[in-house]
Amino acid sequence: MTNLLSECSLCPRKCNVNRLDNKLGFCSSGENVKISRVSLHNWEEPCISGTKGSGTVFFSNCNLRCVFCQNHTISQEGFGKEVSIERLSEIFLEQQERGAHNINLVTPTHYAYQIVEAIKLSKKNGLSIPILYNSNGYENVETIKMLNGYIDVYLPDLKYFNDKYAIKYSKAPNYFKIASNAIMEMVSQVGAPLFDENNLIKKGVIIRHLMLPGLLFDSKKVIDYIYNTFGDSVYISIMNQYTPMYDAEKYPEINKPLNPKHYDALIDYSLSIGVKNGFIQETGTNSKEFVPEFDLRGVDYAK
Repeated sequence: MTNLLSECSLCPRKCNVNRLDNKLGFCSSGENVKISRVSLHNWEEPCISGTKGSGTVFFSNCNLRCVFCQNHTISQEGFGKEVSIERLSEIFLEQQERGAHNINLVTPTHYAYQIVEAIKLSKKNGLSIPILYNSNGYENVETIKMLNGYIDVYLPDLKYFNDKYAIKYSKAPNYFKIASNAIMEMVSQVGAPLFDENNLIKKGVIIRHLMLPGLLFDSKKVIDYIYNTFGDSVYISIMNQYTPMYDAEKYPEINKPLNPKHYDALIDYSLSIGVKNGFIQETGTNSKEFVPEFDLRGVDYAK
């Protein structure tokens, strides 16, 4: 599988650079995994965070260039520390020891190969909690197929329906076509959502959609597609936490908070077409206070 890194085509960018020789493509990632934070996270959907928290592992770098990214310190600026596959497997086990309900791989796409190898090691050493693949949705179907049997819960974004927004705000041509095909593969792998006795998700797909200012019509098209395609076999998480950060100031139309009336209208629309399996957010989530502090905590061993 190391040939996946020698001519890297893990994501739709297909840069074909030799990451084993530390040649860098679009995502600026070399041979080693880079991580910025390991923590118990309490602000995911209730079935993910539960009472003890989700065992997040925040990976550095990204294959998108979202102009509004709240995690731009790590996604665009590359802050983090390189670790070996062996260390990554230890981190998974340490999260389990801390009481995490699951392992939450945040922006993992460009490290998919190393993650699979780390999962193999950690499972040999007793990892038993569900593993979540928390993705921006811009994925190769081939890479998702490689994850079959290693991922229990997929948590992809479906950011845009119209390609003009995907290109303008995330530098991601053909985003909807690529993301929807990847999500189709995710659903085929893990099936309908399955929860334990404490309502924590064990298997399944939750598709996230972050509503952007002024894009109510585009958001409705995203919800239409999800529900018409998957019905009740997935959950939809409709998010209102958009906070203009990073380069959003260069785009006046999105350099402002989301209009709460537009968010309410999207929720009403979703209910009107029959959506039942969903999560919504309360007001007050659009704050920089909810942005994690990327301080390398947990990257080196610490109880």
